[in-house]
Amino acid sequence: MSALLLKDDAHKIIDQLPTNATWDDLLSNIYVREVIEKGLKDSKSGKTKDVHEIREKYGLSK
Repeated sequence: MSALLLKDDAHKIIDQLPTNATWDDLLSNIYVREVIEKGLKDSKSGKTKDVHEIREKYGLSK
């Protein structure tokens, strides 16, 4: 994980899962959290591109 996963954070993730959750459910939740944290870090450090720039690059409509 990009950020330090604290034991309390792990417990919160587990506590939010349904009783019949699988290991895949847990790993998916951890992965989603990691991706969101990385995106927020990139955004704060200016490592993102404007949506208009990306649309133009791939020939997508505005």
